[in-house]
Amino acid sequence: MLDNLGDFKRDYFCGELTENNIGDEVRLLGWADSVRDHGGVIFINLRDKEGIVQIVIDPSKSPADAYEKAKRVRSEYVLAVKGRVNRRPAGTENPKLKTGNIEVAVEELKILNTCDILPFPIEDEINVSEEVRLKYRYLDIRRPKMLQNLILRHEVYQATREYLAGHGFLEVETPMLTKSTPEGARDFLVPSRLEHGKFYALPQSPQLFKQILMVAGIERYFQIVKCFRDEDLRKDRQPEFTQIDFEMSFVDEEDVIAISEGLVHYLFKKILGIEIQLPIKRITYKEAIEKYGTDKPDLRYGLELVDVTELAKEVEFKVFRSVAQSGGLVKGINIKGGAKLSRKEIDELTEYAQKFGAKGMAWIKINEDGSLQSPILKFFTDEQKEKLIQLMEGDKGDLLVFIADTPETTHRVLGFLRKHIAEKMNLIPEGKWEFVWVVDFPLLEWDEEENRLVALHHPFTSPKEEDIEKLDEAINNKELALSFKSRAYDLVLNGEEIAGGSIRIHRPDIQKKIFELIGISDEEAEERFGFLVNALKYGAPPHGGLAFGLDRLVALMTGSDSIREVIAFPKTQKGICPLTQAPDFVRQEQLEELGIEVELPQEEA
Repeated sequence: MLDNLGDFKRDYFCGELTENNIGDEVRLLGWADSVRDHGGVIFINLRDKEGIVQIVIDPSKSPADAYEKAKRVRSEYVLAVKGRVNRRPAGTENPKLKTGNIEVAVEELKILNTCDILPFPIEDEINVSEEVRLKYRYLDIRRPKMLQNLILRHEVYQATREYLAGHGFLEVETPMLTKSTPEGARDFLVPSRLEHGKFYALPQSPQLFKQILMVAGIERYFQIVKCFRDEDLRKDRQPEFTQIDFEMSFVDEEDVIAISEGLVHYLFKKILGIEIQLPIKRITYKEAIEKYGTDKPDLRYGLELVDVTELAKEVEFKVFRSVAQSGGLVKGINIKGGAKLSRKEIDELTEYAQKFGAKGMAWIKINEDGSLQSPILKFFTDEQKEKLIQLMEGDKGDLLVFIADTPETTHRVLGFLRKHIAEKMNLIPEGKWEFVWVVDFPLLEWDEEENRLVALHHPFTSPKEEDIEKLDEAINNKELALSFKSRAYDLVLNGEEIAGGSIRIHRPDIQKKIFELIGISDEEAEERFGFLVNALKYGAPPHGGLAFGLDRLVALMTGSDSIREVIAFPKTQKGICPLTQAPDFVRQEQLEELGIEVELPQEEA
C-alpha cells in the first residue's frame, strides 16, 4: 500500500542540511539512493537535487509503522520523511558527503511510489551503452554527474542573461517557422496545412532576423536560441543545438570582441571560479593553418608544423622533390621523445594520416646516441640531413614525421595528426584553458564540385574595407577574389571552436556585388534573401555580432567528451531519440490533411 503526499511539505532539501540543524525537526522528500540494514537498524541515503542525507530507522526509537515501511524500501523508491537531525556517532562520519557529519532519526516515513528493477545503477561510473542511457534518460539524469551538467548549463543561461542585459542588450525571440534559406547545410522542412505544397523551414541560425533587428533600431539584441541543421552528426553536432546569439549596431570588430571576451570572463569567473586573462591572444587564419594545420588550433601544447619545402626541392627523395617542385608543401612535426615509439606504432601513425587523405608519412628517428634511423635517409646527403634536423629543431630521442602533398591536404593531415599525437603521448595538460581568436579569414573559397566561388562563412560577411573598392575588378578575376579577407572572427578554446561571428554587410550595393561574386543572380537573391536585401535599403546601420555554441561551451566547462552529455534529451549519431523513438511514422490522415504522399522504403511498406 502506497501513501499519499497529502499536506506534507518539505522544510529543506537534503543537501541543504548542516550541523546548524542539529536538534531540528525536519521534513524531507526524495529518492532512496541506497538502503542498508545493519542488524535491524535501517540506513537510507535520501537524495534530491541538492544532495544526499542519511536517514536512520531504529526499531528501538522509530515508530513501528515507520520501521515496517522501511523494511520494504528499495533503491529509487520515492519517500517522504519527518525526523530529527542528530550528529552522527563518532567514527561513523562520511567525509564524501556534504552532510556526512549528521543524520536524520526518522519519526514518520511515507512511501509515495515504488521503482521497477533499474536498467542501470543511479551512479556516475556505470558500464552501459549510451543508447540505453538515452532510452532511460529520466534515470540517467538522476546520476550526480548528469544532474550537475544540467545545473551548470542552467547557470550559464542565467549568467549570460545577467551579463548581456547588464550591457544594454535586449532579449528578442525570432521565428522557429521561417523561409528556407540554405546556409551550407540541409534545412529541416515543415509542411504547411493551409498552403499545400509550401513549406516552412526550421532556422539554421537567426542570422537574417538579427540583421533585420539592427535595421529596426534595436541596436543591441541577444537570444539563447535553438538552431536546426540536417547534417551528418558526430560527438559535437546535433540536429538541434543551442546558440548564445547577439548582434550590435554601430560597431567594429573590436567592439564585438570586447563584449565576447567580457562574457567569457564573466561566465568562467562566476560559475567555475576561474580568472580568464584578457585580452585573449589573436592569430590570423593564415598563421593558424600554417602552424597548426587547422583554423581551430589547440595551443595547450607545441607540435607546431615546420615547413621544409625549400629543402625538399633539392633532395633525391622523389616524393618530397616532386611535391615541392610542383607547388605542393612538405611539412613536418617534431615529436619530442617520440624515438621510443616502435615501428608498429609509427605504422599506426601512418595509417591514421592516411584516413585524412595522406598518401603516406615519412619519418626519421633521432636515436639517443645521435644516430639517424629511417628508410628515406639514403636519399639525403649528409649536409641535407644536418639542415633538415636543424630546421626541425631535432634532438636526441625525437621522432620527425613528414607529409608531402597539396597545401590543403598537407595542412589537414598534419592538423589531425598533431592532435592525435598529443593525445597518444599525453602532451595535453589537465585543467588548462587556452583561448585564442582566429581573425583575418578569407572572404571566399573555391568549391570544386560546384566550380564556383562560395562564401567561407556566409554571404552576409563584410569584406575588409580595403577590399571593397576591388569588388568590381574581382568579378572576372578569381585569384583576386580569393585574396580578399573578411571581417570575421572565431573564438577557439582548447582546440574547439566555441564562437564565431563577423561584421556584416550593411550596404545593399556591396551585398549585391558579393552575391554576383558567388554566382547568385538578382532573381535568386530576391527569392532566397529578399526580405533582408530589401531591409538593407531602409537605413541599415553598420552592424556585427557573434554566436557562441552553448552546447560545446558547456561541454568544455564540465569536462564532457560529447555535447550529448550536457543536453537533456539529445539525439544519437543517427539522429534518433531512443526515449521517444522519434522520428517516427505519422497517421495517413495527417499526411492527407497536409496534401503529402509518402513513398516508404520497400522493407517498411
